Amino acid sequence: MKKIRFGLLPRVLAAIALGVALGGVLPTWAVRIFVTFNALFSQFLEFAIPLIIVGLVAPAIADIGRGAGRLLLLTTLLAYAASVAAGFASYFTGEALFPSLISSHVEVETAAEASGLDPFFTVQIPPLMNVMTALVLAFMLGLGMAHLRGDVMRRAATEFRDIVSMTIETVILPLLPVYIFGIFAGMTATGEAFRVLGVFIKIIGVIFALHVVWLLALYGVAGAIARRNPLRMLGRMMPAYFTALGTQSSAATIPVTLAQTRSLGVSEQIAGFVIPLCATIHLSGSMLKIVACALALMIMQGMAYDLPLFAGFILMLGVTMVAAPGVPGGAIMAALGILASMLGFSPEDQALMISLYVAMDSFGTACNVTGDGALAVIIDATTASGRRTRHNDTD
Repeated sequence: MKKIRFGLLPRVLAAIALGVALGGVLPTWAVRIFVTFNALFSQFLEFAIPLIIVGLVAPAIADIGRGAGRLLLLTTLLAYAASVAAGFASYFTGEALFPSLISSHVEVETAAEASGLDPFFTVQIPPLMNVMTALVLAFMLGLGMAHLRGDVMRRAATEFRDIVSMTIETVILPLLPVYIFGIFAGMTATGEAFRVLGVFIKIIGVIFALHVVWLLALYGVAGAIARRNPLRMLGRMMPAYFTALGTQSSAATIPVTLAQTRSLGVSEQIAGFVIPLCATIHLSGSMLKIVACALALMIMQGMAYDLPLFAGFILMLGVTMVAAPGVPGGAIMAALGILASMLGFSPEDQALMISLYVAMDSFGTACNVTGDGALAVIIDATTASGRRTRHNDTD
């Protein structure tokens, strides 16, 4: 019999629904079991986050640094600029809309304590290093490996990345729905769950609208540079968009994205280079989601924020997104470290961030891969213009 796959999104949604439905009716001892699990899982998550940063960011930087060239530099800078611009667009949109849509002072992290539910026991798992130490170490190792000719460190980093990715896929993501169930079960006991769910619905609606507007803007810029109809180009990329909705993977959508980008008139050489690279380093859709969700949760809990705080967060997030593993929810896993270190997110806040992110994962991936086509058009037009200029100067 064919095995039915129950993906991460259905499991997260089921965990939220069950947590809300059962949180008020389960006996105290049963709820305390999940409170105990949450205490242990949060300790493991705090231990794992620095290792995730080192394991994912260092080899990603090393891989980008390999094979220097003008096209690589141009593509990387353009992808980073697009992702950062998406982050600032998300911040300013959220700052304008969220205060009127979201009620503040929802005490997420104290839900279990407020209901008088304590874990049966706790185990302290101190992390090997703090998050900023992990980031600096990852940058140092990544840049060093990019410039060294030896492959011993690179192989070690690649194998450690595989271990980290395997841990995410086989331990963290499978146990995450249980963790989310425990959080919502605790919030149900204090009456906060329905307020949080109401916020979720509003945030998801705003983020979806942001994705649409961002793609129109991105193709508007590409159309102006290449002197082509942006709506027609965007329409040609729809097969890639809908393929990404189903696969939830930029890498799995590369063949379709590549074919549709070629149909836009992008040269074979540019499309073959830009599309696979941007599947890893261009994550505008993910940036839109993470910034909007982070801002919404901070407003919801009455946490202090300002533009300089989010500017630093967005610039750092643009680099961290490069390390996102190719699994559903991988981008948010790579971002957990700076969410904690720069915005002060607790493990409970991080779990809600993951829930929000996963709920929009398909649309974010679709925005990423569709935007890849626009970047390829811009790079193709720019390099073609450069070739024509150099040719005219020679004549």
